[in-house]
Amino acid sequence: MAVAVGLSSCGVVSQLDAGRLLQGGVYAAQALTLTDAQVENYVHQYIQQLDAQSQVLPESSPYTKRLRKIIDSFDGVNELPLNFKVYKEDQVNAFACADGSVRVYSGIMDVMTDDELAGVLGHEMGHVALHHTRKQMQKQMLTSATLQGIASTSQTAAQLTDSQLGAIGEAVLNAKFSRNMETEADDYGYNFLCEAGKNPWTMVMAFEKLENLSAGSKTSSMVSNLFSSHPETAKRIEHISQRCINDGYNRPAQKK
Repeated sequence: MAVAVGLSSCGVVSQLDAGRLLQGGVYAAQALTLTDAQVENYVHQYIQQLDAQSQVLPESSPYTKRLRKIIDSFDGVNELPLNFKVYKEDQVNAFACADGSVRVYSGIMDVMTDDELAGVLGHEMGHVALHHTRKQMQKQMLTSATLQGIASTSQTAAQLTDSQLGAIGEAVLNAKFSRNMETEADDYGYNFLCEAGKNPWTMVMAFEKLENLSAGSKTSSMVSNLFSSHPETAKRIEHISQRCINDGYNRPAQKK
């Protein structure tokens, strides 16, 4: 009798495991077929929530006026219109999202020159243009139980739960892109700056400043993972510097 019960239990476990494996396969297939439109919608929902929870500086703010001046020559990315806002926040951070939302913290504007900030934004928009956000979300959907619920629907307009929005925020703000993705975003940002009529050395100077800030004991806690999680920092700086030299750009004098 005990043996029969044991075998029966094993059968139930096997059926449950098979069901989980089957459901996992469905999630995986849905995650891998995730469209850019779906990602844009999901991220847009999170950005709306983040905007509501943050101190968004008005158009009359000196920070916002300064940002408008910096991005005056910026066009959309892949025909996706960009919308910029400044958060009143001491953290040294800026990010661009799949829906065209670009958010800049006042903290990074306090330590960056206009040209250096343009360099950071060029790189961040590279992640959007090259669909790195979608690829990163696909990867997380395959491993995160919270995000699996997103993969369970193919509806572009599907509304996310609070926990899913939180997971999206984690994916947006703490994204750890691969070495290849970072290099691709660097190269896109380089070309983006050139097309906007800006000196691409500004990206190098911005990266050098972020690296120095990350190493500083007083400011490291305020610096986001803009650079701390990015691999091969020195090699990336060298790569962009060499492109600038090869293309005949002169490095501008460091502004204080």
